[in-house]
Amino acid sequence: MRPAKLDEALAPLPDLLQSGLDIVFVGINPGVESSRQRRYFAHPRNRFWDAANKGGVFAPPLSAETGHLAVEQGIGFTDIVKRPTPGLSDLKLSDFREGAPVLLRKLEEASPVIACFNGITPFQHFLRFALDNQEKPKVAPGVQVQTVGRTKLFVVPSPSPANAAFSLDTLAGWYGKLVALRGQLRDE
Repeated sequence: MRPAKLDEALAPLPDLLQSGLDIVFVGINPGVESSRQRRYFAHPRNRFWDAANKGGVFAPPLSAETGHLAVEQGIGFTDIVKRPTPGLSDLKLSDFREGAPVLLRKLEEASPVIACFNGITPFQHFLRFALDNQEKPKVAPGVQVQTVGRTKLFVVPSPSPANAAFSLDTLAGWYGKLVALRGQLRDE
């Protein structure tokens, strides 16, 4: 008997979303390890938890094992593509074309204060397939000009180990800027 294809054997991660959240982190899609463990950013080499904790996002600090407690801190998780794969190169353009409008509806419904995209790639696909921006705009980390209703959109560099161009300290700095924006928006 032939084994099932890898992406068919793994289940998508459930969203950790609800109304009233300050921040919703948007990943590209679940990796194999995250799918197997049923936890966001579970691969031991992914720098999300270390960088976000160092940047002050979570108080007390969380990890892949305790990430489900993030909603108690006003923070949720989802992905632009829910299908688990070993890497970004295993995704098809159709995955983003299908996932982006679904993500838009989720963000409209949950209406978080900030949606933070972990990486430029998922944000570019979101612009193209959810916000109908057919050009591939140059995107830089930080606050974006686009919004989804009252939700501000923010981009941080991808914490994936494949994105070695950004050090842990640099990533933590971007998460620190996200925390500053959350504080600023709370004060408004």
